Amino acid sequence: MQQILLVHGGDNWETHEEYLAYLKNKQIDFEKHGLRVKGWQDNLADRLGTDYQIIRPEMPSKRNAKYIEWKIWFEKFISYLNDGVILIGGSLGALFLAKYLSENDFPKKIKAVFLLAGPAKDNLPEYRLLDFSLPESLEKLSSQADKIFLYHSKDDNMVPFSDLEIYRKALPKATVRVLDGFGHFNLPELPVIIEDIKSL
Repeated sequence: MQQILLVHGGDNWETHEEYLAYLKNKQIDFEKHGLRVKGWQDNLADRLGTDYQIIRPEMPSKRNAKYIEWKIWFEKFISYLNDGVILIGGSLGALFLAKYLSENDFPKKIKAVFLLAGPAKDNLPEYRLLDFSLPESLEKLSSQADKIFLYHSKDDNMVPFSDLEIYRKALPKATVRVLDGFGHFNLPELPVIIEDIKSL
């Protein structure tokens, strides 16, 4: 059975006061919460079928994420993974995987790494990378994964499309999927990633 470990996105804040201000000012999408609308990550297992095992750690404090906390939690899952695992990260989860795999030796063989809408630099005043900041070199990541896929939509309203170019330059062997009309990938379906997973 093909294992896929998926790291979701999140937010991080420089101070607790900023985090509290975010909570006070954040507009909720009641319909989304009330109807429990599924995103592509929720539908991944159904779309891929029974030959795939989807592992989705609930990373600590995703609304006020700290890299060291995510690192500790992520590493708890490694012993359960088989050689040939696929790692997928979305948004802050993509940045987390890029940073982690560039700074640490992963003890299992990685079939592929999928990075979706990963932020790469502090270019938005309301969104800072802080302790998630991308290392200068992603060479270790490149050497540890058999294949790397990068995805970004031109109309992403959260992470600037220009950040894709930073990943592209740092990961020259990556397959790059430039999309349009997919925003920040907060969608129920993402067929391109299903196709790429099944192509491996």
